[in-house]
Amino acid sequence: MTNTREPLLIFDCDGVLVDSEPLSIRVLLDTVAAHGGHLTETEAYQRFLGRSMATLVSVLDTDFDIRADAAFLERMRRDLYARFEKELQPIAGIAEVIAQLPWRKCVASSSQPERIRLSLDLTGLREHLEPYIFSATMVKNGKPAPDLFLHAAKEMGVDPLCCIVVEDSPAGIIAAQRAGMKVFAFTGGSHADREDYRTEISALKPTVIFDDMADLIHLVEKECEARA
Repeated sequence: MTNTREPLLIFDCDGVLVDSEPLSIRVLLDTVAAHGGHLTETEAYQRFLGRSMATLVSVLDTDFDIRADAAFLERMRRDLYARFEKELQPIAGIAEVIAQLPWRKCVASSSQPERIRLSLDLTGLREHLEPYIFSATMVKNGKPAPDLFLHAAKEMGVDPLCCIVVEDSPAGIIAAQRAGMKVFAFTGGSHADREDYRTEISALKPTVIFDDMADLIHLVEKECEARA
């Protein structure tokens, strides 16, 4: 492991790099309805924000009696990618921030590798982050387990204590905390205006809560000064 005090920034993808959460939730709700099920928007955000596909399939089956079989998943994937190609946007200011970051960085997302790279391609961010892209499919347990963040740190050769995770979901914040990492909660995505969401994020007591990506470099610098 690297003993340097220089941080490794670990970015979640959906809701942190790309403003995808409302698109994803809408497609999920439409797919559930098309297969005869019912799920509210509030339930979808509370149960699935930041979670892996494996978790989604399991929870739909166990808690909502909705079977997300191969046909369900294929329809959702097809519709989601089509919507991404028409509507997906990067988080405001993220490209400029990533280009200016003086520290090492990587992506650790609950999404599948194909979806992560498509999202980054469509928003022009992939060139800044490739090849350091890690998916929940690479570990046994997805968020809120710490496995993915610990895997990313190990692959990057950095002590978890030197990592700063940038996350938007409660599951991701908990995962970073369980990994022993600092976590900066980003609440600037278009899904983050819900009062229940902001209350839950605040209750988790992340290291920092911020809603403007332009502030990230200053916040990391401040954290580095505190560690010195």
